[in-house]
Amino acid sequence: MKLLPRPATRSLIVSLWGLALAAASGAAAGAIVGKTFAGLALGLSAWIGYALLRLSVLVNRLRSRRRLPPPEGWGLWAEIDRILWRRQREARARQRRLLEGLCAFREGARLLPDGVIVIDREDRILWSNEAARRLLGLRDPADRGRLLTDLVRTPRLARWLAGDRGSEPLLDLPAPQDENLRLAIRQVPLGQGRRMIIARDISQLMRLEQIRRDFVANVSHELRTPLTVIHGYLDLLDPDEHPALREVLIELAKQSRRMTQLVEDLLTLSRLESERQLPEAPIPIPPLIDALRREAEALSQGRHRIESEIGCASDLVGSVKDIHSAFSNLISNAVRYTPPGGKITIRWCDDPRGARFEVEDTGVGIPPEHIPRITERFYRVSTSRSRETGGTGLGLSIVKHVLNLHQAQLSIRSEPGRGSVFACIFSAERLCPRDAAKETIA
Repeated sequence: MKLLPRPATRSLIVSLWGLALAAASGAAAGAIVGKTFAGLALGLSAWIGYALLRLSVLVNRLRSRRRLPPPEGWGLWAEIDRILWRRQREARARQRRLLEGLCAFREGARLLPDGVIVIDREDRILWSNEAARRLLGLRDPADRGRLLTDLVRTPRLARWLAGDRGSEPLLDLPAPQDENLRLAIRQVPLGQGRRMIIARDISQLMRLEQIRRDFVANVSHELRTPLTVIHGYLDLLDPDEHPALREVLIELAKQSRRMTQLVEDLLTLSRLESERQLPEAPIPIPPLIDALRREAEALSQGRHRIESEIGCASDLVGSVKDIHSAFSNLISNAVRYTPPGGKITIRWCDDPRGARFEVEDTGVGIPPEHIPRITERFYRVSTSRSRETGGTGLGLSIVKHVLNLHQAQLSIRSEPGRGSVFACIFSAERLCPRDAAKETIA
């Protein structure tokens, strides 16, 4: 059996001696009067009464929030007093450290340039900092307990809060106090249903991004004129009529065509980045798939086996021009990166979320580490391979922007050496009955 610590042992011995002394005193008193058992009971009752009195004092001290005085004396009750005094001192030290940390956190959060709001599971405000007053018009502590959506009346914010708890940040939200301010809102779970909402002013970033877009668009537009002139002179020079310059003229024509395609892609990307909503109309899928298959066959020039499948009975609602451009970019990538003799399948099929357009190839594939960045502008999986295929590096970026404007998603599955599957997934809201699409895809 584990021995008790020395102070506790000493206190227990003192208490037992007190009990024995009380019993002996009672017995002696009883012997004097001739009633030993009655005296013994009297002594034990006196000791129990004293113990109950000390226990009552102990309960009152535990209920009291006052600081305990330093303990004095010996015995079991004195040892309990010492333990309580020590535990109270340690608890107060912990409470002081916790309070200092909490004050430091609140002071830091108060001075943050970003608006910080803590809400509960019902979206009621528990706390907000000073930046939240400037960006969202909140007042602390006056607004505590009120619904955030009642104070910031923005439908986009209400839908975002009611959506998936791990949703993407809410971007380009006009500030309620000043519509010239643009906010990015994100949320961080805090546990027990609470969330921290962080609002950041991104107005300057958006202005810089707009400057970049305007610069790219203007430069690309200005490049059109000199390229047109270069094309005109190159068309006048027949390589067969100038044998000495034949290779030079062929390379010049090839690179000028590549430059023209790059300029067109930059202009398309700039337009898509500035668009908030595209013109929409029902798009008949069978004529579109036929047109895409003919384009793929012309680009392949018989080097690949190209097939098409239509397994979904619905058509699509969207921008005909941009949807055609996005699908065409996926197919041209498949043709470029599939070795001769490979197979490319163009597919329109059902999906649990609605429908999907797929381009499946038996090409070189993409290593897994490159897939998250494959839709970035000018991102190259292999620089040498891209130069050989003549791509601009903007095709998948255009696809991503077109799909974002159609509330669709791009899914990529690939295995190096075995091929890739690029899928554009559209929600059921983007579909329409086949007989509703009357347009003809040229």
